[in-house]
Amino acid sequence: MKKSSIPRMPAVHGFRFAGISAGIKKTGEKDLALIYSEVPSVTIGLFTKNNIKAAPLKLAIKRLSVQNKSQAIIINSGNANACTGPEGMKHAKEMIVQTAGILRVSSDLVNVSSTGVIGEQLPIHKIRKAIPDLVQKVSPSSLMDAAEAIMTTDSFPKVLLKKVRIGSKTGTIAGIAKGAGMICPDMATMLCYILTDISISHRLLGRAIKDAVDRSFNRLAVDNDMSTNDSVFAMANGLLCNDPVTRDSKEYEEISSTLNELTYDLAKLIARDGEGATKLIEVIVKGARSVTDADRVARAISGSMLVKTAVYGNDPNWGRIIAAAGYSGVKINENKIDIYIGRVKVMRNGIGTNKEKQAGRALQNKTVVITVDLGAGDKLARALSCDLTEKYIAINAEYRT
Repeated sequence: MKKSSIPRMPAVHGFRFAGISAGIKKTGEKDLALIYSEVPSVTIGLFTKNNIKAAPLKLAIKRLSVQNKSQAIIINSGNANACTGPEGMKHAKEMIVQTAGILRVSSDLVNVSSTGVIGEQLPIHKIRKAIPDLVQKVSPSSLMDAAEAIMTTDSFPKVLLKKVRIGSKTGTIAGIAKGAGMICPDMATMLCYILTDISISHRLLGRAIKDAVDRSFNRLAVDNDMSTNDSVFAMANGLLCNDPVTRDSKEYEEISSTLNELTYDLAKLIARDGEGATKLIEVIVKGARSVTDADRVARAISGSMLVKTAVYGNDPNWGRIIAAAGYSGVKINENKIDIYIGRVKVMRNGIGTNKEKQAGRALQNKTVVITVDLGAGDKLARALSCDLTEKYIAINAEYRT
């Protein structure tokens, strides 16, 4: 397992973390995590649009609809606690109540997340036994342990920290995420937890997070499958004690910009770690009449299995790219379209440039940028993906065995 370069030091003022093995995973790897704030935090939750939702999501959606704060999130990997009926709901509630009791906080301020195999009951007896040890191990410097404990088929933990200048003070925004498969661009594509010590209202945090997610996780595709457990939680504990942030202030723009950067970079890590992937693909569509048009074309190209396999095989088959743009539903004029693979223009005004050899060399890079200029306006959108390999099939054919 690759290790992040994040130092073992306090990551976000007032937050503590833990990650241990509870024996949920057969491998013995970490599978139970805790995120804890010393004080109740303004909290936003965004969840999958899949109509089938796991028990933890049902609880979180209900809780966050009536209150805007939380103090802790307990997370298990190795088991999704989805399609588990009343027993699964009972287990999710038990995790919340036990964690709250040991932390000595209200159970209304604790949420739960699960990720892993769908349709199997949680080994609640193992989790029940492990929670006291989990709580005892919480530390400001254990962010990496928590990031490792939420992983499933991920090959490395995904952790990022950003600093933000708020008036005369410097705040911190941290993000941890997991995701490598069942990644589909329609909220939220994985589990992600964003934590900050900045004081910001629920309304403004919600606006900033939703915008950031739309620009990043909602434009990310590995295999176009949407999970039952996809969630993004954002918690702001306000311990920076900064002056109030207003919608039109420079501080809000800094926070929003940093969140956009943080979530996009996390989405890149997920795409790079796509199951069996060897390359990160970034699709840039510019020259569109609207951002919506650019987004639709970018999503079509990034989600195309034929484009993904061509990138894997170093095949500069730009016909697959223009075909995907054509079925995106956006009205386009092929005679105005230019396509680039890396810096190599493979199509000019709808006609090939006969530069397949140069483009083939560009495809050998670990990061492949595909740029499509629609020649219809000045709007732009980006989307993220990865190549599709034989290893993806092997991983998912053997996922439960």
